[in-house]
Amino acid sequence: MNRINYLHSLIFFNICILLSAFDFLHNNDFLILSLFLILSLGISHGALDHLKGMRLLKILKHETIYVFYFFYILLAFIVIFAWMILPKFLLLLFLIVASYHFGKEDSEFIKLNSKNDIIYFFKGSLVIAAPLLFHKSETLKIFMDLNFNVSQSFFVSNEFIYFLIGLSFISNIIISLNKDINIKALLLMDFISVLLINFFLQPILAFTIYFCFLHSIRHSFKLSNELNTNNFVKGVKKFIIKAVPLTILTAILFLVSLFLLNNYYILDAAVSKVIFIGLASLTFPHILLEYLVEKNEK
Repeated sequence: MNRINYLHSLIFFNICILLSAFDFLHNNDFLILSLFLILSLGISHGALDHLKGMRLLKILKHETIYVFYFFYILLAFIVIFAWMILPKFLLLLFLIVASYHFGKEDSEFIKLNSKNDIIYFFKGSLVIAAPLLFHKSETLKIFMDLNFNVSQSFFVSNEFIYFLIGLSFISNIIISLNKDINIKALLLMDFISVLLINFFLQPILAFTIYFCFLHSIRHSFKLSNELNTNNFVKGVKKFIIKAVPLTILTAILFLVSLFLLNNYYILDAAVSKVIFIGLASLTFPHILLEYLVEKNEK
């Protein structure tokens, strides 16, 4: 799997270099494309959560899968309603949780000498800090669309952003300590790739490319390997078959939400809300499930 992840990072790195050369990608006319990619490739990497839910229920000695579905969906709706009431708090919490989530899942195939969650958080914080550094006004507008005004906050100052990016780089160095050259090269390519796409592309498109083609695909590779440890290709085919039903169902719910929100907001704001509030509603139960499975299996 390390070899597959290395080749994946190498291909992604070269794709990012290629994308930076096309001027027409530098504008903000790709909202619908971004939404399509997130609804297909992006959310599919969490479409096997029900299988993890079955593993958790088996450990906890519950017999019905409906218990998992009920609490998973309930938590997703709680996040959505909480966002309506406390948008600033929920977005801030989501950015923190997402940073940790990105850092952990993008490098969980690398065995750390000692587990330290703060290392994962700082590594993943690059995904949040890079668009603020290169396209601050556009990123702050997205925050405004999500009812979160931080334009005068210290946390979006260039000094703090540089500090956060520096910590992200140091975190990659710590993760790569005593690892072979391929792991070091992989982490460096991922770091530069995220900076490249955020420098040349608008925030939502840059996030989409990272989320779909680096984060989601890497996690999907891990799931495919778990489905068939002897034959990776067969594992990928099995993953696709199992992921399609819930991916389609989730995509339909996102599109219905977009249709309803577009009656009250302009398209840009509606798409931003669907993408980020929708991802938040999926991310919290996804991370909680990962934590519970890992804790109980140990």
